[in-house]
Amino acid sequence: MTHAHVDRVGNMLCQVGESPVWHPQHQALYWTDIPARRLWRYGPASGAIDQWSLPEMAGCIAMRADGWLAAMETGIFSLSDLTAADPAPSVQPMATVMHARSGMRFNDGRCDRQGRFWAGTMLMDMAAGAPVGRLYRYAAGELAMPLAEPMIVPNGMAFSPDGRHMYLSDSHPSRKTVWVYDYDPDTGLPANRRVFIEALPAGRPDGAAIDQDGCYWICGNEAGRVYRYTPAGLLDRTVQVPVPRVAMCAFGGRSLDTLFVTSIRPADAAADALDGAVFAIKPGTCGMQEPSYRD
Repeated sequence: MTHAHVDRVGNMLCQVGESPVWHPQHQALYWTDIPARRLWRYGPASGAIDQWSLPEMAGCIAMRADGWLAAMETGIFSLSDLTAADPAPSVQPMATVMHARSGMRFNDGRCDRQGRFWAGTMLMDMAAGAPVGRLYRYAAGELAMPLAEPMIVPNGMAFSPDGRHMYLSDSHPSRKTVWVYDYDPDTGLPANRRVFIEALPAGRPDGAAIDQDGCYWICGNEAGRVYRYTPAGLLDRTVQVPVPRVAMCAFGGRSLDTLFVTSIRPADAAADALDGAVFAIKPGTCGMQEPSYRD
């Protein structure tokens, strides 16, 4: 276990804090609270915290030149005009998804190194364990499904620093596996899937991030830990977080040396519990700048 100092960010408590993304121009962290249909922003320099209401649940977000992309319940949307004085952003549909069945939404996702937006879908009734989730790629204004492999809860997406490997997990309790693919940066096509992490030491895999050394940081949901795996698939670091249901992590800060971790607040959490908070950790390494979507 690596001993790292952990600070709490603000005093908000999210139902399901997800998709933290560090914006280098704004020097701010953005993330979503999925069931609350809310987008959050935190500026470390000023300590300012802002929030905006969304029309649908947003599973993941990605930067773009004039705002954000958000993968929500019914498709991909653009978000713009994010000002602290306006409680709701300008929202425009970009692509509609045809789900395998009703009651689905987008979950985890991010852009590859070339700026293509990848996001997976899941059935919101996670207990059903239905393998109806799919992985989609949004590029050049079109939504495609290059991989037909059925998933239950697609998660843990990340890309190696050179963009030639793609990581993906299925975080459902019946699977809990992380895979790695060979990835063609020119075509944006993954291939040759193989097991990268068969199972975490504790917890199930959730959201992930890549550091400057190409190591894969994965949240161990239900274990209150964030694990770092080398590109060879060897566990070399474990950081403890003060809540069990850690959801996703992202590197940020001016030097990208802070690991921000979002979490989930269960309905039966005690009033003084920290579940649902966002945490900032100094892990002793730096991350990679998150790519923006490129039209």
